Amino acid sequence: MSTAPLTAVNPMPPIARRVRAYFAPVDRVNRKAAIFDPSMNGQFSLSAPPAPWIDLGWIENFSRKSLSKFAGISTGSPAVTQFQAKQTIDATVSFRFKTWSKLSMALSAGSQHMNLLAPANGASANASGAKAAPAVSLAASGSAANFVALNAGASAGFAAGCMVAVDVDYAGQTGFVGSGVYASYVQSASAVNSDPDYIRRVTFNVARISQVTAAGLQLAQPLIAGVPPSAMRVQQVLGFVDREGGDFFQEWSGLFVMQGEQGERILFHYPRLQATAGAEETPTALLAPIERIALSATFRALPVTDANDGQQAVCFRSFLPSAMTLI
Repeated sequence: MSTAPLTAVNPMPPIARRVRAYFAPVDRVNRKAAIFDPSMNGQFSLSAPPAPWIDLGWIENFSRKSLSKFAGISTGSPAVTQFQAKQTIDATVSFRFKTWSKLSMALSAGSQHMNLLAPANGASANASGAKAAPAVSLAASGSAANFVALNAGASAGFAAGCMVAVDVDYAGQTGFVGSGVYASYVQSASAVNSDPDYIRRVTFNVARISQVTAAGLQLAQPLIAGVPPSAMRVQQVLGFVDREGGDFFQEWSGLFVMQGEQGERILFHYPRLQATAGAEETPTALLAPIERIALSATFRALPVTDANDGQQAVCFRSFLPSAMTLI
């Protein structure tokens, strides 16, 4: 049995409407960035990225720059350039987030990002959040990535629609802390006032409650750290806060996708990104006096070693041609 021959057409310039952004946490203790393999996952559904990538939606004003420098090596008299060498490897990427969320705020902040825990009665005011109301312990079993099991009667303090942080108590740990994502670096217990709620104050293990039951809290989205162990506790979150200042750098892996109108796809994988600027918002006039406020973000790309040949790289650009074009 034979099939009709494929008739391919000459390629056209890629035309893309928008750029979509995805991020994944970097394991900073073990120095392992998230890997995206375009040979395995290049054609993933844009609304269902492969684990551990998190969809941050469509972005705008996407701009990437190579800042690598090349140097000529000259020999002879008079000197003539005989070879070239790479003097530095560097790159930046910038864009604007269209939506505000905990993750988009943290990525664009350039410093540490915190949760505004519900304050305790009579707590003193503080710019990054007051001392928190007591945390609630989890039940010994029954929790899932999108369900927090609580002991009998403990659900009464929560309501559908509110946000919660779920993580372990701070108990004198030093170094990187936070479940699922390293959210802060603790130099000493005294630096954080030995506050048992400190890890929940900075954790990315947050979600919104969709339903409260006698058994616990049904979440509208799975926790970034997965199934919470019974050693974790839960506190209500009212919002988020970051600061112009501090010395902690967020570090994430980034993936940016341009979907072509002819079926082609361009992907930019940055294994390690750290912000190079503080928090900045950009207003865009819609209909006076209404403005849309976007989060501006600028990152420096840091290097990883490619296992295929041991070369250092800061970005991997992939092109997946459409099925009907010549190559």
